[in-house]
Amino acid sequence: MSLNQAAGLGRRRFLAGALAALGAGALPAAARAEGKVRAGARIVIAGAGAAGLASAARLAQRLEGASITLVDRRRDHYYQPGFTLIAAGLKPASYSVSRTADYVPQGVSLIPEAVAEIDPVGNKVVTESGKAVPYDFLIVATGLELNYAGIAGMDTALIGKEGIGSVYAGPEQAAATYAAMSRFADTGGAGLFLRPATEMKCAGAPLKYAFITDDVLRRRGNRGKAELIYCAQNTVLFSVPIVSEKVRMLFADRGIATRYSHVMSAIDPGRRIATFATPQGPQEIKYDFTNVIPPMRAPAAVRSSPLPWQSGPFAADGWMEVDPATLRHKRFANVFGVGDVAGVPKGKTAASVKWQVPVAVDHLVASIEGKTSDARYNGYTSCPLITRIGQAMLVEFDYNNNLIPSFPGIIAPLEELWISWVMKEIALNPTYIAMLRGQA
Repeated sequence: MSLNQAAGLGRRRFLAGALAALGAGALPAAARAEGKVRAGARIVIAGAGAAGLASAARLAQRLEGASITLVDRRRDHYYQPGFTLIAAGLKPASYSVSRTADYVPQGVSLIPEAVAEIDPVGNKVVTESGKAVPYDFLIVATGLELNYAGIAGMDTALIGKEGIGSVYAGPEQAAATYAAMSRFADTGGAGLFLRPATEMKCAGAPLKYAFITDDVLRRRGNRGKAELIYCAQNTVLFSVPIVSEKVRMLFADRGIATRYSHVMSAIDPGRRIATFATPQGPQEIKYDFTNVIPPMRAPAAVRSSPLPWQSGPFAADGWMEVDPATLRHKRFANVFGVGDVAGVPKGKTAASVKWQVPVAVDHLVASIEGKTSDARYNGYTSCPLITRIGQAMLVEFDYNNNLIPSFPGIIAPLEELWISWVMKEIALNPTYIAMLRGQA
């Protein structure tokens, strides 16, 4: 089918097909439930974000008689893929906010406290009040920590002030980021974009915001008044080589300068100067607007536990040591890690959660039954890479950097298309909600 024919289907019909393809039918066959398993197992899920809620929903569907407990103090649930749309001025902050309790499945308990300690030797989780919660199986879905303190001079209170934005910090901060970027788009100057040297959630988001800012400047007739600089943390713009080259070409076409091997180490809001660590030593860059992306790491409760990798690229920031294919911990067989906290080569996106959770749950249920599972997670990650408002590239890939498009013949992964934009702006949210409820 050609792109013109796909467009002719109409938005409603296309989205219906897209949602179906992104739903349960896309899951590995071994990860689909065929009937409930009776079990008296105690299962604790540390974290009630996207990965934790999706895990709870699937376990509730698969098991009968099990004790399933979520532990998380967050009352609000954030639809994080919406932060970029808020920071683009297209959605209000409220767009990404709902209530965690609305997604807790019937029969699942929620302890509204933070996880303070994880003891995989004693098979228990300890909450911030000191309450010990024993388990037979544990799913760690704590997400990650935004380490703003890792940049000297940076504080979340600065977001929206002194030309500083930061899309990741939350919906209100995303809205404040748009306000700061909008002021910059009215006046021009130097726009500075970057990403940290650590693993991070949605690694395409820093690129998206450089493209969005460029587009807003052009729409206001002020692109000629602005210099845009993107600082890459290493020598590429994206981990998948063919995508990196495409972004390089688009940056060149749109006049976005690139500086490689630049990692932000400090910021001086008063002088509007950012300092970067480079192979040549510290380098200062002046800015009028900057989108600060902090270094990211596993939460303290995970970092201080026996669960992180002991060596290798994921050890320094405390990412959980799990088998990349099964998400089962390599040293504690009754522990699984899903979502951002998992120390795997790819997978810190909501789309990855959709594929990870059924695999981890299938292995957990198989263990309860005394069986084995052949379900595998191949590293699937999806990035609707916005390149201008109204167009995006739907980039989907696996652990081996293979492009694995969900809609071959309709959506070309390296083309800027309105269909890919629609997937980001319209189709992704209902698919995400279905995932939380164990339906996708």
